[in-house]
Amino acid sequence: MGGQEHEDLERILFEKNANAIPLSYTFLKYITNDFSDERVIGSGGFGVVYKGVLRNGNVAVKKLYRTDDISDKQFEDELFCLISVKHKNIVRLLGYCSNVSREVVDLNGRTILADVEQRFLCFEYIPNQSLKQYLEDESYGREWDTRYHLIEGICLGLQYLHSQQRINHLDLKPENILLDYGMVPKITDFGLSRRFGGDKSRILTKNICGTPGYLAPEYLNNGQISFKSDIYCLGIIIGKILRANNDFPDFKNLHTSQVIDSPQMERCIEIAQLCMDADEHKRPTIDEIIGMLNEAQRSRSNTLPSLEVN
Repeated sequence: MGGQEHEDLERILFEKNANAIPLSYTFLKYITNDFSDERVIGSGGFGVVYKGVLRNGNVAVKKLYRTDDISDKQFEDELFCLISVKHKNIVRLLGYCSNVSREVVDLNGRTILADVEQRFLCFEYIPNQSLKQYLEDESYGREWDTRYHLIEGICLGLQYLHSQQRINHLDLKPENILLDYGMVPKITDFGLSRRFGGDKSRILTKNICGTPGYLAPEYLNNGQISFKSDIYCLGIIIGKILRANNDFPDFKNLHTSQVIDSPQMERCIEIAQLCMDADEHKRPTIDEIIGMLNEAQRSRSNTLPSLEVN
């Protein structure tokens, strides 16, 4: 069933620079075994994610919750943000579906036949767990090199979003960072994201959305959104990775709570503290953060024995 769609989706899956394609509801229903509970691999505030099984690979199918016009906006925002995004630290969008079916529903005590809209997004399947699960599962190793590469990958993904795509994620947290087999972090769940056009770098909103504990003060108190909103969340995430658990860190005492054995770790502590500054103007940009990480990497390289052969 869905022979051509199978071929097209598998081609998209293996061609890393291919664009996302429209998919039929019938095909998505088929590859998720009629959206069976056994295929559920995740859920959140905006939808349920199912494992879709292809002939030569797997995908993740996100079914958005239906809540009047809100799901339409979430679908469009996430689709438009991700349609052109291609980066190793961002989960790839492979396809999308907008379906309307006729269903019997109750409306103010009357039974009617109504059009019911359903929205789906199809992503690459990430076989490992989320960063949240990694931080909570003590069976994982806690080697510093692994944790540093997690921090570095998340920062590189965010730099691509901010600097090249001008996308503000607005719900950055460990649950929304997936890990592949090689522990490469991939940012996902763009349901709240905003893309800034032109030279625009901030907006004001009355609708405060997001996850408690991760909302920047200026956003929570004044409805002000900027790239620095994501930087605040990034600081929390780096702090959690540094402490190797999912508890909210005590940022003022990060230095005293860690055994600091490398310039990289010391620099990451400094970055986390800067990102969490209550004054958004004192937080670094993501480009400045990447510069700080590169500087720490050069310091580490200078302390290693030379491998050059004369």
